[in-house]
Amino acid sequence: MPPRPAAARMKRTAAHPRHAAASPRHTAARLRHAAAAVGILLVLAGCAPATAIPEASAPASPAPSSHSRDWTGLPAAAGVDYQLGGAYEPADGVGIVGRDRAAEPAPGVYSICYVNGFQTQPGELETWDAELLLHRDGDVVFDPDWPDEALLDTSTAERRERIAAVVVPWIEGCADAGFDAVEFDNLDTYTRSDGALSLDDNLALATAFVEAAHDAGLAAGQKNSAEDAAALQADAGFDFAVTEECAVYEECQAYTAVYGEAVIDIEYADELPRPFAEMCADERSPASMVLRDRDLLTPADDGYVFEPCPM
Repeated sequence: MPPRPAAARMKRTAAHPRHAAASPRHTAARLRHAAAAVGILLVLAGCAPATAIPEASAPASPAPSSHSRDWTGLPAAAGVDYQLGGAYEPADGVGIVGRDRAAEPAPGVYSICYVNGFQTQPGELETWDAELLLHRDGDVVFDPDWPDEALLDTSTAERRERIAAVVVPWIEGCADAGFDAVEFDNLDTYTRSDGALSLDDNLALATAFVEAAHDAGLAAGQKNSAEDAAALQADAGFDFAVTEECAVYEECQAYTAVYGEAVIDIEYADELPRPFAEMCADERSPASMVLRDRDLLTPADDGYVFEPCPM
């Protein structure tokens, strides 16, 4: 699998449609049992199986629901690093690390696996069946700010099932590699589909992804999409959130109101409206917040920035 590009994905919200503690690894077998597979198909068809839905005020480490294998919730108020641009040894005091699904998890810390679940990855367009790409007037629809990423067509149960057939093995691969959790990006593709996709379409697919993650022994996190946090947690069953620049755009409480302390925020050094220390001290900011360079460089690169909030 080719690695994700180094440039950090710019966040998007309703107001701004497009802006620029160690945990044991899971050792259970990763193959899904037949009942879980049937449950995913029901979810994709829009008929969610009867499962326990976490409350909107989910604690930082919620207990696994009865249908899932053992998984560990996000450590509360832990130091965090976001390494999608390249893996390196975490600094002292870091308890959570996010890396691309093509990378190995960081040893000795809670490791989150990045999956682009609703758009194609750069360089992977040709690996997708053209029928699963969203089309308008005969042309593939691309993310306007990520022109090498095509939107996946989540508009029908049949297409969602086929998309899941591609993505679920990635999720299981994250578990096999030793990650503790998986985060799903681009949950909000419906907002740039010109009405071709809906929130309900993406919720149905997201629910299937969360079920697959839990069955594989992984916690499941939403990436960005502040305006949909309540629905994503209540309807799809997400356990935590990974946000970009929620402090800059004053929307962190949209996440913490839903996930409590189970929120990670990445701020970028090129667009800070005030000193990062002030942002860390702001009671509205998540405890697990870090300042990074937007390209998410490694310490060996010029321009690398890494500054955690004091714990």
